[in-house]
Amino acid sequence: MTPEQYVQRKAAQSGSSFYYAFLFLPPPRRAAITAFYAFCREVDDVVDEVSDPGVAARKLQWWREEVASAFAERANHPVMQALMPHTHHHGIEAHHLLSVIDGCQMDLDQTRYLDFAGLKTYCHRVAGVVGEVAANIFGRTQPATVAYAHQLGLALQLTNIIRDVGDDARRGRIYIPLAELQQFGVKAGEVLERKAPWGYSDRFLALMRFQAERAHDTYDAALKALPEADRPSQKPGLMMANIYRALLREIEVDGFRVLHQRTSLTPLRKFWIAARTQWRGT
Repeated sequence: MTPEQYVQRKAAQSGSSFYYAFLFLPPPRRAAITAFYAFCREVDDVVDEVSDPGVAARKLQWWREEVASAFAERANHPVMQALMPHTHHHGIEAHHLLSVIDGCQMDLDQTRYLDFAGLKTYCHRVAGVVGEVAANIFGRTQPATVAYAHQLGLALQLTNIIRDVGDDARRGRIYIPLAELQQFGVKAGEVLERKAPWGYSDRFLALMRFQAERAHDTYDAALKALPEADRPSQKPGLMMANIYRALLREIEVDGFRVLHQRTSLTPLRKFWIAARTQWRGT
């Protein structure tokens, strides 16, 4: 199996909504974003699939060393072998990849965030930097597009956090800031237990509506920040915004039943949203 085949399989098997946005890119850019996305999946899987935190930490350290080796022209892993031919052309630097690894390290080091400022630091590393690299690959020409990419990355991550409240609780993690749980009278133990009758109390639903409103505001801020000159090249990001916002609205309509289920869109619906964005440009 070639490195290119490896990253293609990694991206396709993830089932992620990102894959549908990649389909509309020209082959060279699609190859670059697929390799970068596969890198993100590899390091994220370390945290989600390795049960021993010590082993996971050592694996993340291996990835840091692999990034250093790859940028010294000694790539070992097929993901890095597939990614490195694209780094210079798209401005991908070692610090971008190391930031993503550092974000995954935060998942090992802490399971709570006291306030939104702390959560934003995490989101910057695992989503904002990813958005910046993706925008470069898509064809960014304007400096202001970087701010758009970081805002969009934050919006996507906030949507993930809302969708995954139950899944994260099963792993002992709570990404909703503790200050906001306290603000709405929701105890951390209630989220971790995920049980009725308190599970979908008025307190919990008010908390989730607050999270959703902030995510929507962040989407709006991202779209407002995108320069018109870069709007055509950034269609894949707009596809992601539309797919994830449709997911967020689905969760809202369903009454935020996120403690016991993981809401998702069908592959056909994701493809339709991506195709519609391609045609309309918004």
